[in-house]
Amino acid sequence: MKITFIKPNIGRKEHSLYIDHGRMEPLMLAVLAGLTPDDVDVVLYDDRMESIPYDEATDLVAITVETYTARRAYEISEEYRLRGVSVILGGMHVSLLPDENAAHADSIFIGDAESLWATVVEDARRGKLKPRYQAPPGIAQYDGTMPRRDLYKGKGYLPMTLMQYTRGCRFACSFCAVSQYFDRKYYIRRIDEVLKEIYEQERKFIFFIDDNIATNRQALKDLCRELIPLRIHWISQASLDVTKDQELMRIMADSGCIGHVMGFESITPQSLRDARKAPNIPGFSSYENETRILRDYGMQTWAAFTLGYDHDTRESILATMDFALKNKFTFAAFNILMPYPNTPFYENMRKQGRLLYDGKWWLHPEYRFNQAAFVPQNMTPDELTDVCHIARQKFNTIPSLLYRFSDVKTNLKTMWRAASYWRYATLFRREVYQKHKMRFGLK
Repeated sequence: MKITFIKPNIGRKEHSLYIDHGRMEPLMLAVLAGLTPDDVDVVLYDDRMESIPYDEATDLVAITVETYTARRAYEISEEYRLRGVSVILGGMHVSLLPDENAAHADSIFIGDAESLWATVVEDARRGKLKPRYQAPPGIAQYDGTMPRRDLYKGKGYLPMTLMQYTRGCRFACSFCAVSQYFDRKYYIRRIDEVLKEIYEQERKFIFFIDDNIATNRQALKDLCRELIPLRIHWISQASLDVTKDQELMRIMADSGCIGHVMGFESITPQSLRDARKAPNIPGFSSYENETRILRDYGMQTWAAFTLGYDHDTRESILATMDFALKNKFTFAAFNILMPYPNTPFYENMRKQGRLLYDGKWWLHPEYRFNQAAFVPQNMTPDELTDVCHIARQKFNTIPSLLYRFSDVKTNLKTMWRAASYWRYATLFRREVYQKHKMRFGLK
C-alpha cells in the first residue's frame, strides 16, 4: 500500500505560477507519516515548489487544508478522484467547514488525527474508507511519535526545524479560528518527548509552532529550564502578557529564545475590545511597557497587526505602521482583518450583511490574496486593501530595513542574529510584492 501526502499552494499570480520562497516544513504531514505503519510506502509532494505527479500509482492521497489553500486543495483532490484514487482531507479548514470539504473528497478528518490515523490507514488498506472520521483536539504526538523528516529532503525549506510543545490558547479573540477550534482549551506535550525530538534532528534553530506557547506560563518555564543546556536558538508564538512575568522573560532569554510572533493586533484600545484581545487590554499604555521589556531581554519581535476594525481609519492604519517602525520591530505583519468561517467575527459580519464574495472569499473566483473580504466602517474595502498594502511596502523599504537593523539590543546583539535578520527581512520584502492580489487555485 502507498499513501501520498500533499501540501497545497495558495494559488498563482495572474500570469505565472507562484513559488513560495519562504516555505516552512509541513510538520503535521511528517507526523502522520511517522504514525503510518512501516509496511506502507509514503511520499510527500509540496505544491508550493514542485509539480504533483497525478499519474504516479498510489492508494490514498491525504491533503492538509487551510482556509487560504482550500480552493487549490479541492483542485488537487479532483484530479486524483478523476483517476479513481481515494482522497482524504484534514486540517483546520476541514474542522471549521466539514460539509464543504466532504463535497470534495472521499473522506474527511475532523479534529487532531494522531489518535485515529492508524484506523484510517487500516480502513484504506481494506478498501473500506469511511466518509468521515472525527477525533477531539489533544496533545501533539501524544504517544511519542517522531515526524518523518526524511520526507523533507531536497525540498528547499527554510533552515529551521518546526516542532510543537502546546496546542490551543486560553484566550477567545473574536477573529481567531484557533480559539474556535480548541474552545479556549490547551494541551501540553511531555517535555522529555520534546527534548528527544530536538536531539534526533540536526538543526540548532527551532520554531515551536504553538498557537500560544505562553498560554501556561509554568509549563513554558519548565520547558525553558530544560532547553538552557542545549544551547539552541528558538522562536514561537506568544501573547503579550508574557512580558508581565520577569522570571519567565529571563528564563526564556537564557534558554535561547530570540523572539516571538506576537499579536499586537491594534494600537487603538477600542479595537482591542472589539477583537476581545484580552492579554492586550488591561493597563493599556500604548505598549510602552511591553516593547521596552521585549527589547531589554533582546527579543527580536515579529509584531502581528489585524487592521480594519470599525474604529480603524486610513490614518490609524498608517499610524500603526509608524508605531512598528518607531519600535524597530524585527518584522511586522499588517494583516487585513479576515472573516474566517465560523468565528465570532464572521458571524457578526454575516448578520450585519457586510460579508463580500458571497460569504466564501476562500472559494470565490474574484477574490485575491490580501483583499478585504468585508465592508469596513470607515472606508471602502478597496481603500482598506490599499492602505494595508502601503503599510507593508513602507515598512519594508530599504531605509526601513536599515533603520530596524540598527537596534543594538535585538538585531545587532550577535552576528547570528544580524545574519538571520537580513536573510528573512529580504525574503519578506520580496513576498510583499509577490503575493499581493494573487488568485487562489491554479485553474
